[in-house]
Amino acid sequence: MLRNFLLIAVLLPQLAVGATPLPQTLTLIEERPTAPDFSLLDLDGEVHRLSSLRGRPVIINFWATWCPPCREEMPSMQRAWERLETEGVILLAVNVGEDPDTVFQFTANYPVEFPILFDRDGAVSGAWPVVGLPTTFVIDPQGRIVYRAIGGREWDDQTLLEPVLELRNSSANATTPQPPPTGNLK
Repeated sequence: MLRNFLLIAVLLPQLAVGATPLPQTLTLIEERPTAPDFSLLDLDGEVHRLSSLRGRPVIINFWATWCPPCREEMPSMQRAWERLETEGVILLAVNVGEDPDTVFQFTANYPVEFPILFDRDGAVSGAWPVVGLPTTFVIDPQGRIVYRAIGGREWDDQTLLEPVLELRNSSANATTPQPPPTGNLK
């Protein structure tokens, strides 16, 4: 029940007529907790394990097809992926609670090339600090959560991508990254 309330609380402001879009920012997670590992299937039945991606920055987006801000940000995620794919950054979209047929139909209208994974029972999203959908996390090469974004974003915005790209050069002894700039960055 609390989880449903949180989803509604995040989505309602974005659904309101004339609502101001969320700023293009990432929230720095000072503690840098280790990202909970998972193994999930994609649309092709291939298994993706988060721990196997160590050594590279990873963007993980928790989303659903019924979520308006999730649908709105999907094209910008594809555009971001077109750049990130060659920059050494991984992008994963974890669908929460839906079946492959629903997501397959969704991708007919929103074609994407990055992996879409399935958290059918919500166990993976429940292990992460997901507040509502969409919630996106940026994981450093050491497997720690460095940034979080609650709500939709324009993921191909250079201001969002720059802190992610900077993580490529981080090492196990790296200092905590600086917070990205705040405000309207478009």
